[in-house]
Amino acid sequence: MIEIVNVTKTFESGVEHHALCEVNLTINDGEIYGIIGASGAGKSTLVRCINLLERPTSGQIIIDGVDVTCLQGRGLLELRSKIGMIFQDFSLFQQRDVLHNITFPLELRRDKKEHREARARELLQIVGLSDREKSYPSQLSGGQQQRVAIARALANNPKIMLCDEATSALDTRTTVSILKLLKRINKEFGVTMVVITHSLAVAHKICDKIAVIDEGRIVETGNTKEVFGNPQSPLTRELLENDSLTALLNDNGSNHSALQEAN
Repeated sequence: MIEIVNVTKTFESGVEHHALCEVNLTINDGEIYGIIGASGAGKSTLVRCINLLERPTSGQIIIDGVDVTCLQGRGLLELRSKIGMIFQDFSLFQQRDVLHNITFPLELRRDKKEHREARARELLQIVGLSDREKSYPSQLSGGQQQRVAIARALANNPKIMLCDEATSALDTRTTVSILKLLKRINKEFGVTMVVITHSLAVAHKICDKIAVIDEGRIVETGNTKEVFGNPQSPLTRELLENDSLTALLNDNGSNHSALQEAN
C-alpha cells in the first residue's frame, strides 16, 4: 500500500512555487491508480515524490507501513529498486542494445552476467520482443522502445511501477498495445501501477481509480467510471467537456473505439 500523507512540495527560485499542497492519497496493492490534471498541475511532481526523485518539503510517503521520506544511501537505493519507472521519452541508452538496456538495473546491484542476461531474455519474451535483443533503440519504433523501457522497469521484480505519460508520444494503435501490456503485467504479476496521463481516454480504460489534481491540490478521487460518469468537481467536468465526453463514454468516435480494445 502507498499512503501519501499531507505531502507538500515547494520549489524556490526567487519566488516560492507550491507544486503540491497537502496531498493525501491511498493506493492499494494491485491497483492501477491514475493521476490526471492539466499541464503544470503537479502530476509528475507527485509521482516523482513516491520514489523520492523529488523529496517532499513536508508530509510523508508511507509504503507498506514504512515512512520512506527520510531514507538515504543504501535504504534509498533499496526503495528505488522496488519501484520501476517508465517515461514519455523512453529514456533508453542509445549506445546499448536492447538486451543490455534491460540488464542495466541488474548491473547496478552486481548480479552475475548469466543471471542478468537470462532475466532480460525472460522479460523480452513477456513484452513480445524476443527477436530484437541485439537491436539498438534507434532501430526500433516508439512502441517497441516503450516495451524495452517496460522490460527494464521490471528487471528488479518491482512491487510498484510509476508510469509518467507513458503513452503520450505514441499513436492510438500503439497506445492500445501498450495499455494491454500494462494491464497484463498488473494482473499477472500483481504490480501496483501509478499512471500519470493527460489522456482521459487512457485513464478511463486502464485505471481502477483516479485522482484529479489542480494547482497542486487533489480536487476529486474515486472509482474511475464513477468519477467520469458523475464528476463532482468543476475541474473534472471541464476536463471531460474539453476531452469530448460523448466520444469518451459512448461507443462512438474512432479514438474511443480503438481504446475500447484495450479492455
